[in-house]
Amino acid sequence: MSFYLVQFLSGLATAATLFLVSSGLTIVFGVTRIVNFAHGSFYMLGAYLGWTLVERWGSTPLGFWGALAAASLAVGLLGALMEVGLLRRLYRSPELFQLLATFGVVLVVQDAASWIWGSEDLLGRRAPGLRGSVDILDQPFPLYDLLLIGLGPLVLGLLWLLFNRTRWGTLVRAATQDRDMASALGVDPARLFTGVLFLGSALAGLGGALQVPREAVNLHMDMAIVVEAFVVVVVGGMGSLTGAFVASLLIGQLQAFGILVFPQITLVLVFLFMAVVLVIRPYGLLGRAEDAPPTAASPGPPLIAAAGATRWAPALLLALLAAVPLFAGDYALIVLTEVVILALLAASLHLLIGLGGLVSFGHAAYFGLGAYGAALLVKHLAAPMPLALAAAPLVAGLGALAAGWFCVRRSGLYFAMLTLAFAQIVWSVTFQWYGFTGGDNGILGVWPPDWAAGKAAYYWLTLALAGGALLLLRRAAFAPFGYTLRAGRDSALRAESVGIDVRRHQWLSFALAGSAAGLAGGLYAFSKGSVFPTLMAVPVSVDALVMVLMGGIQTLSGPVVGAALFHLLETEAMSRTDWWRLVLGAIILVLVLAFPKGVAGFVRDLWTRGRDA
Repeated sequence: MSFYLVQFLSGLATAATLFLVSSGLTIVFGVTRIVNFAHGSFYMLGAYLGWTLVERWGSTPLGFWGALAAASLAVGLLGALMEVGLLRRLYRSPELFQLLATFGVVLVVQDAASWIWGSEDLLGRRAPGLRGSVDILDQPFPLYDLLLIGLGPLVLGLLWLLFNRTRWGTLVRAATQDRDMASALGVDPARLFTGVLFLGSALAGLGGALQVPREAVNLHMDMAIVVEAFVVVVVGGMGSLTGAFVASLLIGQLQAFGILVFPQITLVLVFLFMAVVLVIRPYGLLGRAEDAPPTAASPGPPLIAAAGATRWAPALLLALLAAVPLFAGDYALIVLTEVVILALLAASLHLLIGLGGLVSFGHAAYFGLGAYGAALLVKHLAAPMPLALAAAPLVAGLGALAAGWFCVRRSGLYFAMLTLAFAQIVWSVTFQWYGFTGGDNGILGVWPPDWAAGKAAYYWLTLALAGGALLLLRRAAFAPFGYTLRAGRDSALRAESVGIDVRRHQWLSFALAGSAAGLAGGLYAFSKGSVFPTLMAVPVSVDALVMVLMGGIQTLSGPVVGAALFHLLETEAMSRTDWWRLVLGAIILVLVLAFPKGVAGFVRDLWTRGRDA
């Protein structure tokens, strides 16, 4: 009994940290409707700044707690600075470009932290006066964790007073309910959003600083915590602080006892829990239905098939790409092969986002399923490459068909997080099933046969298959299927009122997008000669989102342009500097500010203005 009590208390301590971070994310999203990927970076910066200040001031209780408070305030100021200098310029842009901007901040902060503090883990000091433990039924339990347990309800109470007993809190709640009406009544949204970003970032920084005595500070803290924080926010219900607190408690206990009861699925237990909650309660435990999905793609000008000479542009581009091996070297062909594969991955995701208004955070699952589907046939059945490549879109499509049946029953961020949950489940199975998938060792020796082993031969094969798939996706966009998808995106109620089954079309688009991503994964497996579980990880899904957004959501050429631009910039930055993430992040921020509609969208508008003039 004493052992289980200590486990229960450990879960409460974990829940306190989760609540501090997720409460800030809840506040920011509830008011600004920004999906802030940089929230995890603020948590990491809070930990690093807390470690630095504690090392300098932390010999006394006043110095230690003053250091943590100063770290939290400093991170809050950085969040306010991000809002003033970056996000404020993007409020009129499509909402997903704000996500792209915050991802650029993530890349910049990662390399900046590595440059300042190094890549080694940093061990912090114990809190003065709380270094020991207390016996609970003859089981030792850290005193510091008891402090964290009490801190969670205290922060919840203070936030409740702030939002329900102050004028500022009333304005925040008013802006959350109806931003336009609050603005019409004289509320300054700019100042309000700056204050909200300061508060949310300060809470993330405080959560990170409080981890200094508990765990090593490292560069991987950001993505780990932001995914868990999104899970807490979604399970609790978007915009509900009480829901975030309840979800933190449940997930903290799930992590504490899950390793004892379900040791084989510990890595994915939280995502299984989130999937079950969203299937039973579409808007989380204490959430409410929203009028419009906040992360849906904004309706843009109607897609118009190219006319005149411009309709031959895709064929001309394919012809030029097919001629590249006649004068390019092996390295250029390797890079171009990867660009073509990633263009297909980005285009498959664009089918969901641009045409269906469905933002997926887990699209890498189908890229990875295609890669593993091909690799497993080669490993276990010695299947020839044509058969393995044919199986890749089939395996991924079946996986997307199964997951999509659940996902399309939700919308907005709930849809996005449910796709992430299924992706993490697939990743966990692949990562832990050593006997079949090879686990984290992956599968090696997935090479093309002799007739396709040359760099030029495999490039031509990739260009033919991926190019054909891209043309099919383009045909789907201008078919009745594509117009039906856009009708459901722009107004689901109107589409249903004229007899369109919006959910069924979204489900089919999910399966089609998964199949296309699976073909890209199969081609990628043979180009690299190996597959690893990292192909299904969250960063790959984020990269695919970045490609789509950099190119532009409202054009069919956007994902192709974005994939080429992103991969070439990434390859060039990695070859020239160790700080390639910082360089790439800075480039993304410049592109977001200069081309709020994406590069392809900017070119399209420029062409339209020139033609009209």
